[in-house]
Amino acid sequence: MTRDPSRAQGPRNNSASLRRALSILLQLGLDTDGVGFSLVELSAKLSMNKSTLLRLLQPLVEMRFVEQLPSGHYRLGWRNAHLGQVYLAGVDLHRTMRDVLQRLATQTSETVHLAIADFPSIVYVDKVDSPHPIRMFSRIGNQQPAHSTSLGKAMLAHAPADTVQMVVLHGLPARTRQTITTAEGLRAELAAIRQRGYSIDDIENEEGIRCVAAPIFDVSGASSSGISVSGPVERVTPEKVAEFGPLVIAAANDISRRLGAKR
Repeated sequence: MTRDPSRAQGPRNNSASLRRALSILLQLGLDTDGVGFSLVELSAKLSMNKSTLLRLLQPLVEMRFVEQLPSGHYRLGWRNAHLGQVYLAGVDLHRTMRDVLQRLATQTSETVHLAIADFPSIVYVDKVDSPHPIRMFSRIGNQQPAHSTSLGKAMLAHAPADTVQMVVLHGLPARTRQTITTAEGLRAELAAIRQRGYSIDDIENEEGIRCVAAPIFDVSGASSSGISVSGPVERVTPEKVAEFGPLVIAAANDISRRLGAKR
């Protein structure tokens, strides 16, 4: 009896296993309190049977990408932090622009974020916290939607039309009652941002939070990063937005010049 070549699934199965292992790491990355997830919780969240899950967890634990706690729960291991530090060390934006973030945080007394584009999302790569006791809950490495954040909209305003279309086709879900959820509305907002020079997240991504951002340009004239000021609406009032806008633009321009942009 000859073997049907069409049934040889080795490479595909290997790829599927890798994807499932990576999905485990991504799920564990959602653990914000450090208590991890039980095997039952991971199985339910990933729609994966426990025997398969255990098989994929074993090499991740051995390589220290995953750690098993005394409680039996699983959480991310220290190897992820090592890779994250190596990545951030290679990002000039993060390594050389810290003083700009700190100056903007001092000027505004609010939280400052630096982010890069990973459309349809953005990723925080650096942060300076507000000195106030009530501050933004965000973490370096976190992803947020581009269409509902000031940082995402600042970069999208200067992105190619096909990139904007990709974000639109990916979906514009409502994060709050204020989120722009139509293609026409988003494109009109991006045009206003180009005219104004900075973008506003007017309680569009998170309840009670208002943000102001500006795009950072590189030597090619493209914008794949941005800087923002964020805070609770009680402090970041519409009047403060008008005050913060020029400060954020100045900070973004400072970084852009350091990156060789002709702006």
